[in-house]
Amino acid sequence: MSRAQLRPDGRGHFGPYGGRFVPETLMAPLDELARAYDRWSRKRAFRKRLRALLTDYAGRPTPLYFAERLTGELGGARIYLKREDLLHTGAHKLNNAIGQALLAQTMGKRRVIAETGAGQHGVATATAAALLGLECVIYMGTEDCERQRLNVYRMQLLGAEVRPVDAGSRTLKDAINESLRDWVTNVRHTHYILGSVLGPDPYPRMVRDFHRVIGEEAKRQLRKQARTASPHVAIACVGGGSNAIGLFTAFVDDPRVRLIGVEAGGSGDALGQHAARFAGGKLGVLHGTRTLVLQDDDGQIATTHSVSAGLDYPAVGPEHALLRDHKRIEYVKASDDEAIAAFHQLARTEGILPALESAHALAHAAKLAPRLPKKHVVVVNLSGRGDKDVESVLRWDRAHGEAAADDEVASVAVHPASRQWRARSEGGDAR
Repeated sequence: MSRAQLRPDGRGHFGPYGGRFVPETLMAPLDELARAYDRWSRKRAFRKRLRALLTDYAGRPTPLYFAERLTGELGGARIYLKREDLLHTGAHKLNNAIGQALLAQTMGKRRVIAETGAGQHGVATATAAALLGLECVIYMGTEDCERQRLNVYRMQLLGAEVRPVDAGSRTLKDAINESLRDWVTNVRHTHYILGSVLGPDPYPRMVRDFHRVIGEEAKRQLRKQARTASPHVAIACVGGGSNAIGLFTAFVDDPRVRLIGVEAGGSGDALGQHAARFAGGKLGVLHGTRTLVLQDDDGQIATTHSVSAGLDYPAVGPEHALLRDHKRIEYVKASDDEAIAAFHQLARTEGILPALESAHALAHAAKLAPRLPKKHVVVVNLSGRGDKDVESVLRWDRAHGEAAADDEVASVAVHPASRQWRARSEGGDAR
């Protein structure tokens, strides 16, 4: 599938997906945004300013790191980590937040708003707003506020107002609802920095373009470090899908590269126990775009579950849906238990705490790598760091009888699934 086929049509459709399904009051602002993005993204001065901010402020390029000890423990393919967790603010989200905030400033908007689930997009938006002198409001579900208290305080320290959302499931979906309501009311002076490849056109393509630097860097780095321009496999977690599409876009036109997106398998296969849209979603419209949505038999949006606050969204980006239809990307799922195990394994073998979102991608890499030849290269997008998730992992481990009793030391024992992986590696069982 070529990059040309990835471009949406003039109405923002990726095949049968995408488009603009919004109230009439938002059509004019979306037209304005699309025109501004199409104009300014081509301007040399805008691109130069964005590149300078990403380099001198955000910390690009991020390293491509060979996980030698993890590779040795698993056996099989060499695993490289694209270290988006080392970006300023600790996740890939800053690429898009700076890009959109700079665009908002160029458009003369003085206020930005955003939704957030795991808190990383909220922190990134608050950071970009502080950098550029913009007023900032972040909407966050109350359940996510509790799970991600550290990130709530980080946003407040950066000068943002955090508005808890206590409606619906009190998670990311509801935070987006409130953000859209705010934007409708304050559209003249406000820009909505949507955090993933979701929503009405031009957001899916705009957010993708701000993140494509991930894959472009990885391709250059592979040439130097692994003596190949392309990996055999590229893996990324998929909630809305921004970090995945940022990595995959650089390789989507190379059929030799196997692309794998990993969704949240949660705690079971029943509706409401997971957030695996490709395993149980149906065509529907949510937050202004037509895509695959988890919904019940009456067409109502289903509740979702994931141990990671950033993956429990009931829909997926429209471009991902198209790429699945074309069989260009494989979509699998990893359970809560597998993600927690992968979190522990990377911490133990490499001294890196991954975000629980990223841990889903690592979990699938741990299954796949032992089955591949040692000469093969697997790139995993480490989309964020796990400092924000330490409390959640500690609570999980204690609930499963795996944490040390001493609260002050808080020494976490290895999760059972990690011990199983270690045993398989030491015993040579790669099944």
